[in-house]
Amino acid sequence: MVRITEELVRKKSEHNERLISTLEELSLHQEDIERIEHIQNWCRDLKILLLQSNLIARLENLFKLKRLEYLNVAVNNIERIENLESLESLNKLDLTLNFIGELTSIESLIGNYNLRELILIGNPCVEYPHYRDYVVGTLPQLHSFDCKEILPTERLQAQRLVQQHRAVIVQCQAAQAIERDEQRIRVAEQQQQLAKQCADMEDEEERRRTFWNSKSEHCPEIRTEIARQHRLGREKHEPTPNPLTTNLKRKPNLFAPCGRPYNINQGKLPFNFQDEADHYSLLLEVYKHLDTSLIDVDVETNYVRVTVKGKIFQIAYNEEVKPDESIVQRSQITGHLQITLKKLKANELLVVKSVRTPKKGVPAPGAAVATAKEPSGTVDIGNICPPPDLPDLI
Repeated sequence: MVRITEELVRKKSEHNERLISTLEELSLHQEDIERIEHIQNWCRDLKILLLQSNLIARLENLFKLKRLEYLNVAVNNIERIENLESLESLNKLDLTLNFIGELTSIESLIGNYNLRELILIGNPCVEYPHYRDYVVGTLPQLHSFDCKEILPTERLQAQRLVQQHRAVIVQCQAAQAIERDEQRIRVAEQQQQLAKQCADMEDEEERRRTFWNSKSEHCPEIRTEIARQHRLGREKHEPTPNPLTTNLKRKPNLFAPCGRPYNINQGKLPFNFQDEADHYSLLLEVYKHLDTSLIDVDVETNYVRVTVKGKIFQIAYNEEVKPDESIVQRSQITGHLQITLKKLKANELLVVKSVRTPKKGVPAPGAAVATAKEPSGTVDIGNICPPPDLPDLI
């Protein structure tokens, strides 16, 4: 099973300087991915997500992508539409060449008011009677369905008969569900027989030839097995790594299964982390005479990672920060690394004002204290000129 890893996402984001927190477009097509995970935690600003030509069996873990406009999951193993209700900006959904038989699952898209294009070409449900009329009548926000524009007259007619069409669709998909259950059992038995037949063969090439020459059905299980055989074939032709030159050190696990970043300090570097009202402050005591080129700093919205000579220091914070406004400085005297992380939403009530109004009789800190002086000299009253409108003395 191919997993979505941070390294894979960074590799696909080279056009964004490998920064994933500000990524707006991500293409993970033809990677044999079987499950959608982590993306919504790492790339919340995504507008385009391309996952076509994989082995994804279920739509899941996308509800945090509030800005996502285009989702392409064509040529996968999806059998029903679900878990897309929270994608409030979704404009186009491509489900071409999947295995969707439960057509009534499109009703979960009724609340996606910005959805304008939907593609279901190549799914089992396209064979149902009144297939197009049911979809057009159920989703009035659509402008185009299966790459064909929806006319106003077609929409009005479909909405009048949507309940009748739905009754027919329910019967068709119930029959298709029974056929699908029978197919699962039949394909499982065929795979067991084929595995038993190949187990008696000593030649690996003969086993592979037997698999490719055997009869198969068009279903998610066979697509997954075909992808596995392709992967085994590629691995066979790849050179075997030399254990003497391979780095045997186990890479640390940087994220929890839910996508939450771990706190890591491989180099055991002393540090001081302060949570201020409008920013976070991290002082990392890097080795004094270490070349700066051996230090790599990666600031993300919910964590910061500093790699020092290949050893990782990573710390997570509770509030999101602005990576583009962060400040990274290194002391020329001590060599320590100072990182200032501006918070996305600063708590203005806790921000300390730089200028405070001093109390009466108490000078402000740092203010110069004026010394009172006694008046000296005489005042010549005769030289004081009265104003012209001053009345005479009585």
